[in-house]
Parts: sequence; structure tokens; C-alpha cells
Amino acid sequence: MTLENRIEAFVELGKQLQNLTQEDRQAWAQAAMSRNVWFTEENVSCAIDGVIQLLDEQYLREWLYPYHIKQVIPKKVGVVMAGNIPMVGFHDFLSVLVSGHYLLAKLSTNDEPLLKRLSDMLVGIEPAFANQFEFVELLKEADALIATGSDNTARYFEYYFAKRPHIIRKNRTSIGVLTGHEEQDDLQALGEDIFRYYGLGCRNVSKVLVPKGYTFDRFFEANAHRQNLLDHHKYANNYDYNKSILLVNRVPHFDNGFMLVQESQGLVSPISVLFYETFHTLHDLRHKLEAVKEKTQCVVSAHGWLEGSIPLGEAQRPMTWDYADGVDTMQFLLNL
Repeated sequence: MTLENRIEAFVELGKQLQNLTQEDRQAWAQAAMSRNVWFTEENVSCAIDGVIQLLDEQYLREWLYPYHIKQVIPKKVGVVMAGNIPMVGFHDFLSVLVSGHYLLAKLSTNDEPLLKRLSDMLVGIEPAFANQFEFVELLKEADALIATGSDNTARYFEYYFAKRPHIIRKNRTSIGVLTGHEEQDDLQALGEDIFRYYGLGCRNVSKVLVPKGYTFDRFFEANAHRQNLLDHHKYANNYDYNKSILLVNRVPHFDNGFMLVQESQGLVSPISVLFYETFHTLHDLRHKLEAVKEKTQCVVSAHGWLEGSIPLGEAQRPMTWDYADGVDTMQFLLNL
């Protein structure tokens, strides 16, 4: 296959996903929920829309334009895919295949049904892709590795793949920055960054930085419609558990009936809990963000006013060039 063949196949995949009926999306979600109850119909549908955006022809070509992909000598690239949110491994799937390499994918059991459906659709569009990837349990034959996991699994990967080229991603989370001047729409958009996928993704905002004296009343009002989060039994169990821990330990916190807001220097908050920390000046804010830069996936602020941040509501809508951990996956693949 030529690069143009590969691009056209992925563009067509995006079009076919766009043509999925509501019944099709429900079927995808049911298959996903059989493995992972967090993968609800709404969240699976949102993830499908995210893939459609990645495969928009204009964005796809804009992403690939700066690279010299035709010079690639195919290698076997092992990818250990996470399964915390639906189809989270698709960007690596896309990157390896469109670059012309051979993919050895170790799927998460949580996300296996969705990625297999995507791959089946791709092969149906371009049968030559059937010879370009396989799903495996072991990655002994891999010439290079891309792995996403926890800090603990990262140490394991770094040890076993020390002599082979690798990208190993560790735990990260995302941060919101508020000034107190946000409109209701801004605060609702922040709710999307926090609650989409129940907060399980590394691009989910798990902590906000707010000015001294900030109150969360307007934030709670703007997101009151999200109370149906409690309809999910696992989310409700997390909320009840974390609330009881805060109450028993007499930890000061805010509670709107389905979400807990706690002041903490921590970064990764439990499900149903949002951490916050205050800042005094813009210099203080930047210092706090710089101190946790290596643990931060992205920062959001209203309309992206803060340098280096993205607009509220956009955390879970990455583009193809928004690389995880800021590491250029495509350049890594082209350097093999």
C-alpha cells in the first residue's frame, strides 16, 4: 500500500463511522459494556465521534503534511493499549498503520470489542491492512514499543524494553484554571472536562486551581443537570464511599449531592471527587503548574486564555497532533 492508499482507507473509515445508525452505536456500546460497565452508550458514542474527528480528511492530511512518511522502512511496533476510556488506543493504532509500520497490538480486555470492530471495518475498506497488524498477548517480536500504563507498569516496560526504541507513558491527569469571571457556559464546559468518561481518562480534569476566596456555587449551579451521574451504580458507590471517608475524617469539603470538592495538593482525585488548590497571583499560578508539568496531560482555561492551555470543554477532544505526554509519536515511528 502507498501512503495515499492508507490515508484514503482511514478517511473512508471515518465516513463509515459517521454513517453508523443509533442502533449501530447501541450495539457497539452493548458489546463494550459486556467487558467494562463504565463504557456506557453515551460515552461510547462520544468516543466514536472523537475518532470521526481524528479521521476528518482535512485534519488527517494537515497532521501528516510535515512528515516524510514515504521513507519508512517497516518495523514491527508493539503497542500496549490502555483501556480506561473507550478506544483510547486508537491514536496509536492509526499512527503505526498510517506510517507504514506493522502493528503488534496488545489490547486491554476492557476495550477489546471496540478496537476489534474498528479494525474489522478498516480491513473491510482496505483488505491489504489484514497483513499489517495482529492482536497479540506477547510482544517478544516487537522491534519497538509504545506502552501506556501506570507508573508501576512503566518501570516494568522500561526494564524489559531498555535496549529497544520505546515510548512509555506513565500516570498523568489534567488541570483546570478558573478566575471567578467564567460565564455559565464556561463552567458547563468545565463539567464536560471533569465528568466525561466519569473522570477515568488522563485528559479528564481532576483538579482545579482557583484564586483565593473562590466559591463553587456557580460551578455547582451550572452542572446541576449532571446529577444523573448517580444513575450509574459504580459512580454512586464511589460518591457514597468518598463522602463517608471525608465525613469520618472530618475533612472540610463541598458537596452538591453527586460531587465532592476537596482542597488538596494532590493531583489525581478519586472518582466523584474534584481537588482544588488556591493561587494568589499569576506568577504563583504559573509556578504551581510548572511544578506538576511532568504529571499533567493538559491544562484548560476559559477560551484558552492561559498560555499553553486549551479552552474549557476541549480536554476530551484531542486532535491528531495532540500527542499523549507531549511526545511526538509519528516522529518516533519515522525514526525507527
